[in-house]
Amino acid sequence: MNFIIIQGSARSDGNTNLIARILQEKLNAGFIDLKTKNINGYEYGHENMDDDFMSVIREIIKYDAVIFITPVYWYAMSGLMKNFFDRITDCLKVEKETGRKLRGKYLAAVSCSGDPDETEGFFVPFHNSAGYLGMHYLGDMHTWADDDNTEVEPVVLERINAFVKQLKKERG
Repeated sequence: MNFIIIQGSARSDGNTNLIARILQEKLNAGFIDLKTKNINGYEYGHENMDDDFMSVIREIIKYDAVIFITPVYWYAMSGLMKNFFDRITDCLKVEKETGRKLRGKYLAAVSCSGDPDETEGFFVPFHNSAGYLGMHYLGDMHTWADDDNTEVEPVVLERINAFVKQLKKERG
């Protein structure tokens, strides 16, 4: 199974990226940083189809599985990530053929914060979105890192290793 990681953080080189790069290396995964893309907010009239959203979706569908990684902002996914999920509506209304290509693929989610406490219900939108889109939910993992974002605690690395093992086991 091949993976792509979609990072949705206000800092391209912050703690979330530290975790994302570890996962990327362990899974030999592709990587997209939403911060570097021009993705407008969802519009009911779909007037913003000339931004980077569809090119990101077209890249995602080249892979078997997508891992969304986001910092925890106000007990929820980042605004960048939420905006991206809102825009998936374009794949259901306008770019239907492209949206259908998400069916049968795999989705996982990773959160990152400054402490080990996982926010209750944080992963519900990821799980439910996978189901709605006909994707298989591979699971989720909460991680944390210090502000210096240079290395992760051994317990976090253990979690990452277990998560990677789970992801690889899911489809071999």
